[in-house]
Amino acid sequence: MALESNLRIDGARLWDSLMEMAKIGPGIRGGNNRQTLTAEDGEGRALFQKWCEEAGLEMGLDQMGTMFAKRAGTDPDALPVYVGSHLDTQPTGGKYDGILGVLGGLELIRTLNDLDIKTRHPIVVVNWTNEEGTRFAPAMMASGVFAGKFTQSWAYSREDADGVTMGEALENVGWRGKETVGDRQMHAMFELHIEQGPILEDEGKDIGVVTHGQGLKWIQITVTGTESHTGSTPMPMRKNAGLGMARITILVDDIALSHAPNAVGAIGHCDVYPNSRNIIPGRVVFTVDFRSPDLAVLEDMEARLRAGAKEICDKDGLGLEIEIVGGFDPITFDAGCVAAVRNAAERLGYAHRDLVSGAGHDACWINAVAPTSMIMCPCVDGLSHNEDEEISVEWATAGTDVLLHAVLETAEIVD
Repeated sequence: MALESNLRIDGARLWDSLMEMAKIGPGIRGGNNRQTLTAEDGEGRALFQKWCEEAGLEMGLDQMGTMFAKRAGTDPDALPVYVGSHLDTQPTGGKYDGILGVLGGLELIRTLNDLDIKTRHPIVVVNWTNEEGTRFAPAMMASGVFAGKFTQSWAYSREDADGVTMGEALENVGWRGKETVGDRQMHAMFELHIEQGPILEDEGKDIGVVTHGQGLKWIQITVTGTESHTGSTPMPMRKNAGLGMARITILVDDIALSHAPNAVGAIGHCDVYPNSRNIIPGRVVFTVDFRSPDLAVLEDMEARLRAGAKEICDKDGLGLEIEIVGGFDPITFDAGCVAAVRNAAERLGYAHRDLVSGAGHDACWINAVAPTSMIMCPCVDGLSHNEDEEISVEWATAGTDVLLHAVLETAEIVD
């Protein structure tokens, strides 16, 4: 059976699934709060498992809680083609970040079932655990263990803000499987995702063909001063950890701007101690997020941050600790998988362009162990990690159509 441009998914059914999943862990203003390994995440997983079983898929679960829903192929010796992303969200997350990739994979399977299309290679829809890295840092943790980037014992030891470890959370929520992490072999993997940036919408493109992924460094900085009364401590005698963080914040912005337009940097998380209105902060812990598609630029940004932060803290009499808490080098996605995505977009008549992913994704880790690529669709105003995140039915449908065709080209239709 040849791939034809009239072979499409059911966009309305996909959208209904997205809206049904969004009812679980609702946010404050229309988004979602379904953080990893919470009760809400468990409820979302259960719904996904129910849908997979209704589609005739065989569910697997590994020791990191990653879900693998398999549709058999005709060749028992052929390695599976994997599709998917993640169901966990940010605390104030949207309804599509990650979820589109998982439910788009499920819709792909439903379409193949509707049309009685068989493939030589099995197809597996995957929900990777803790992609967001909000409750347990760093991000993309389960896929990182799968790819050998982290050890399972180290991942299990990560703690949330309440001191609960990830291993404990897996047990508490009931989604720790028995399958050894990383034992599965892959023929290829495709991840569908919203862009999380403004380029596709701004240029009127339906599809982003992701060729590369930015490298990332998460650098945790602890600045230590002296807690003292805000009203009675003379300005020249203060050791203000908050002021040190403020000056380092400006330094981060200057460093990123010096490598414009492709490098970015910001402080996204901070904890101030003791966080009282009338006490000068004695300690501040914050994380710098540097990204670039050029490894030399990433290394330069880190080196300049270390030197500049030391100069700032030495001048103000502050203590300084710097620790790398996450990251990965820039990556180049598999040329064959990228070509399959581009071929699909052209076959279907969708306007497309090549993209470099600015965010980290599970595909970035899996690319180290299997041929991998990504498909992106636009999102309104490029907004993501925000409850106002929005896409259209048409964008979701186009992305999943391309996913369907790229997977079928790779998994090989059997007549």
